[in-house]
Amino acid sequence: MPEFVPDFLPDLPVDRILGSLRLSPGHEIRTGKFGSPESSAALVANAFGWFLTRPGDLPHLPGVPAGRIEVVELESEMRYPWAGGGRHPWLNVGLATQTTLIGVRARRYEPFRPAKNTGFADVYDRPVWGPNMGRYTKLQRDLVDGTVEFECLDAVQLVKDAYGIRTRAEKRALGAVLVYLYAEPEFWANGKPVDPARIAQHRRDVAAFSKAVAGDNCVFVPVRWTDLLHQWSKMPALKAHVLGLRARFGF
Repeated sequence: MPEFVPDFLPDLPVDRILGSLRLSPGHEIRTGKFGSPESSAALVANAFGWFLTRPGDLPHLPGVPAGRIEVVELESEMRYPWAGGGRHPWLNVGLATQTTLIGVRARRYEPFRPAKNTGFADVYDRPVWGPNMGRYTKLQRDLVDGTVEFECLDAVQLVKDAYGIRTRAEKRALGAVLVYLYAEPEFWANGKPVDPARIAQHRRDVAAFSKAVAGDNCVFVPVRWTDLLHQWSKMPALKAHVLGLRARFGF
């Protein structure tokens, strides 16, 4: 059976994008998940794929004044400081400047679906995350103990992401930033409204997570897709790209 090839927006380096997606353990292309009208991966690939061959044209993300972007990666692996045990996180986007490594975890409809049970293997208890990561470590322990809960936010994945970004950044003597890029869709792809109470709860979860890890060496920055595209739309070179994204994915 021939491989499903998505229909990308115009003016994208399709071969580069497909190459990145094929490396990812999520297998978005092979499983056909990429073709879902609610796919986060499709939105990310179309939005950030435009910059794979022109990273310098990507503006700094809102709230992340890290200088000129020199590297843009889709499906960027952030490896832990060991060879085995515990799956290394793959961020939707990896960005690098001369001073900072930025990992982007993007979400679209996921926060408003029923939560999946996830946790931490014992391997995450190793004291290997570098200095000033104690707030993430405490949050990890609180999540395991059940003293802290997040109803709509996948806090476990975000802690794992922060550990991976911090590890890779420390090896390269760079600052570390975890960007949580999220949407607040009013409707599901089938036209049914998304529960406004879930959207409000997700906002509270994001605020609580931000407060819990503030001050650690992997800086957590929440960004809404709406705000990101508004920023891009004010730049003449990106206006057509933003119009294409909004026409395809809606906001």
